[in-house]
Amino acid sequence: MTPPMIPYPIAGFTEQQTAERARDFFGLMERRRSLRHFSDRHVPVEVMEDLILTASSAPSGAHRQPWTFCLVGNPDIKRRIREAAEAEEYTNYHGRMSEEWLEDLQPFGTDWEKPFLEIAPWLVVIFKKPYDLEGDEKHKNYYVNESVGLAAGFLIAAIHQAGLSCLTHTPSPMNFLQRILGRPENERPFLLLPVGYPAPGAQVPDLQRKPLGEVLHKF
Repeated sequence: MTPPMIPYPIAGFTEQQTAERARDFFGLMERRRSLRHFSDRHVPVEVMEDLILTASSAPSGAHRQPWTFCLVGNPDIKRRIREAAEAEEYTNYHGRMSEEWLEDLQPFGTDWEKPFLEIAPWLVVIFKKPYDLEGDEKHKNYYVNESVGLAAGFLIAAIHQAGLSCLTHTPSPMNFLQRILGRPENERPFLLLPVGYPAPGAQVPDLQRKPLGEVLHKF
C-alpha cells in the first residue's frame, strides 16, 4: 500500500546560514568523546524518551524500523547487566583478545571492570530485529545492520547535542542482554550505551582525528 504523500518542509536557509549551521554542528560533534566516568546526576525519563524518538527517526530499509530500544534505570537490572558484562570482559582481557588488540587499548587505560554500567543513570540497550513477528508469521527486515547503525548514530548525536555523554559499549558476546531483559527470539543485542552527565573532573584522551584530506576524496 502506497503511503500518502505530503509536502517536504523546506527550511529556507540562505547559503550563509547553511554553512554556519554545518560548521556549528561540526564544532559541537568534534568535541564529542567516549566517556567512562559518569555522574549519578538525575536525567529525566522524558529527556531519554525524546532522545530515543530522535534515534527512531533514522532511515531504514523499506521503512521497516528494525530496532528496539530498552531504557534501563532500575538499579538491580543495571547491577545484573554489569556483572554479566564484566564476566565476558574478564574473559576477553584474559585470552579472547589478541596481543595486538590489547596493546592498542593500553593508551586508553581500559580493563574488564565496568563500574559506569551502574553509576550512569541510564543504560540504553539497542536490539536489532532480523525479522518481525506478526502473529505466527515472520516478516523479513532489510539492511538491518545498516539501519540500526544509522539509528545508533542519530542517538549518539542527540545525546551529545542535549549536553549529555555516552559510551559505545559492546561486551562480546552480548547474549546476556537478551536474557536479562527478557527480549523475544527475533531481537539480537546490537549496542549498549550508558548515558548521563560527566562526573566532576572527568577526563578523556586528547585524541586527534584524521584530517579531512585523509577521509575525503573529491571527484
